[in-house]
Amino acid sequence: MRQSELFTRGRREAPADEVAKNAKLLVRAGFVHKEMAGVYSFLPLGWLVLKKLEELVRSEMLALGAQEILMSALQPKDNWQATGRWEKMTDLYKLHDRSERELVLGPTHEEIVTPLVKNYLDSYQDLPLAVFQFQTKFRMEPRAKSGLLRGREFLMKDLYSFHRDEADLQRFYDLVSTAYKKILMQLGLAEKTYFTLAGGGTFAEFSHEFQILTPAGEDSIRFCDRCRLAVNEEIFDRQNNCPGCGTEKLPIATAIEIANIFKLGANFSRAFNLTYRDQAGVNQPVLMGCYGLGISRLLGALAEVLSDEKGLVWPEPAAPFLIHLLSVGPAAGSAGRAAERLYERLIKLGREIFWDDREISAGEKFAGADLLGLPYQVVISEKTLAAGKIELIKRATGEKSFLTEDELCVWPG
Repeated sequence: MRQSELFTRGRREAPADEVAKNAKLLVRAGFVHKEMAGVYSFLPLGWLVLKKLEELVRSEMLALGAQEILMSALQPKDNWQATGRWEKMTDLYKLHDRSERELVLGPTHEEIVTPLVKNYLDSYQDLPLAVFQFQTKFRMEPRAKSGLLRGREFLMKDLYSFHRDEADLQRFYDLVSTAYKKILMQLGLAEKTYFTLAGGGTFAEFSHEFQILTPAGEDSIRFCDRCRLAVNEEIFDRQNNCPGCGTEKLPIATAIEIANIFKLGANFSRAFNLTYRDQAGVNQPVLMGCYGLGISRLLGALAEVLSDEKGLVWPEPAAPFLIHLLSVGPAAGSAGRAAERLYERLIKLGREIFWDDREISAGEKFAGADLLGLPYQVVISEKTLAAGKIELIKRATGEKSFLTEDELCVWPG
């Protein structure tokens, strides 16, 4: 894509009404536009990042054998009354239609997926089963001040699994945990993430969260660098040690929850009478698990924890483009012509390339490129052309190398 064709543009200064670093950088760089507190529109570059993250997560969910669906965002009051959460949950967006039907804008989908699956599940041979979706969620968040880390409207991947017994539920629970760790590893977040023991609410004694250490977080966790486990401070017993290795006096830090996994057991199955016939023909309650991962929150976390003093730093799997091509000098000059030739060649090769073809100063181009944070910057100037080389800069480290045009076209292979 040519940068001159992008309808949005970056700002020189960070927005004054934002507190969180992720929001300041994403708004300033032109990835998102703030509509109101806790609500953001995703602009072309931000939307590309969301789609990259979605595809990364989707591939791992499909590898688990889960099937993708899309459930309704509008949910009937009756379903929420059946589970008792119409009164218990205080962050629901409730509304009426013209017929005075009471509805909920979905903050989660247990109340939809459980009766939905009931229509298609009969015997033990139908289990196990897992379905997932990517959908916008709505929660009446009273503290929407952390940018994309805590929003009132956000994109989430939610996965639900259905099982005959506890052993099979535990098997799948462990598989999802491993899949989440793989996703975070690919995004360069594994070293900052702790598998965290947390309360299970009304569903189970415990659940697990994936918490990323950051001063912008609103959770407090006791973490162990020895075994990479942590305990949410809300359930921490100061007489206890690390649940993994027994280390004493765990340090405390703030963190943001990026994903969670719950064993729901038969709580929702009982509410909707979701059962299966076992091998003896006897009806048994279906055991369930739910596994959430915030896609837009993950984007915010990447901006919050991987950025530096110059701007954003996207990991390759999430970057809107792999290469930011910068031509120094007039578009009609030799560097501009060489950049256009390289751009067209790389496009034909199927490369993800963003070319800054604007008629602005070199300083503005370099500063803008650092702010956008694409993984690699390719610089063509009169100086590099004279040497028959093209400069390649890795954004995360500043590491430089010089390649010929032919070498760049087969790089990194």
